[in-house]
Amino acid sequence: MKRIGVVLLPLLLVACGGEEFQDLREFVQNAGADMRGKIDPPPEVKPYEPFAYNNDAGMADPFKPRKPELRGGGKSGINQPDLDRPKEELEEFPLEGLSMVGYLFQNKVPYAVVRAPDGKLHRVKVGNYLGMNFGLIKEVHETEVVVKEMVQDSAGDWSERMSSLQLAE
Repeated sequence: MKRIGVVLLPLLLVACGGEEFQDLREFVQNAGADMRGKIDPPPEVKPYEPFAYNNDAGMADPFKPRKPELRGGGKSGINQPDLDRPKEELEEFPLEGLSMVGYLFQNKVPYAVVRAPDGKLHRVKVGNYLGMNFGLIKEVHETEVVVKEMVQDSAGDWSERMSSLQLAE
């Protein structure tokens, strides 16, 4: 009896399976039958042709520096600041972090009161340095401090840049 049950059970399951999803199976088989995509052929690859830079034609070689080397042998430049002088206390902060909070006039000398990012107040005058770009104070007015900074470009040349600290309200 067990043998008959083992043989009949799979037959019954196959018979009961019916054609419930037959339409779905047919759709899947026929869905892509008439769809054929057209792919363009790849573009033709041209062989590499090296280009020779000719100085006689007046063309600049992009692999050589555009600025001539200085006669002194280094890239010190005319405007190079004095790198050996002792740093002042306000030179450890960026200029953007400093703010002018007051103005004093003592013994015919104008002073600006500058607040550092650490909260300390400093009295500065013309000739003092502040900021991280060798900023030399050129003028002190009631509402601003004019600073000449020295910045170095990627070629190593130094140039001047004028900045100012405005009196904070």
